[in-house]
Amino acid sequence: MPHSLQELSDRIEIGDLLTRYTRAIDTRDYALLDTCFLPDATVDYTSSGGISGKYPEVRAWLEKALAPFDKMVHFIGNSSVELRGDEARSRTYVVNPMSFPGDEGTKHSFTVWAHYVDRLVRTGDGWRIAERVEEQVLVEGGFPEGLEIPD
Repeated sequence: MPHSLQELSDRIEIGDLLTRYTRAIDTRDYALLDTCFLPDATVDYTSSGGISGKYPEVRAWLEKALAPFDKMVHFIGNSSVELRGDEARSRTYVVNPMSFPGDEGTKHSFTVWAHYVDRLVRTGDGWRIAERVEEQVLVEGGFPEGLEIPD
């Protein structure tokens, strides 16, 4: 069955939202990140050693938790989207290589493979994430010794 123009537009806008999230995280542009989530969104990063809570709390945690990393690149793909009027559910594959500076100019890198499982809501400002659960699948390389993710 062919998609309506509204469904096509919604899918493109949701794809743009997911891309905007990765750009905000990778560049640490927290004002841009604010355009991705509802103010009262629930975010759960516990499968990757993070926290779960309301967006403002998680945003503050992200600023501290991501500070030690000098490079991050989020690749997203294979996103399935189920539209239900002004709400949607999505499941998106993510690959996230990260780099942490070590002693004497060395680097430690590792890659997180995960799924973002989202509930999305259409607002007057476009689609926003209302709920996100990150489901970590695999970590290649492991976390560097001595790196602690804050609570």
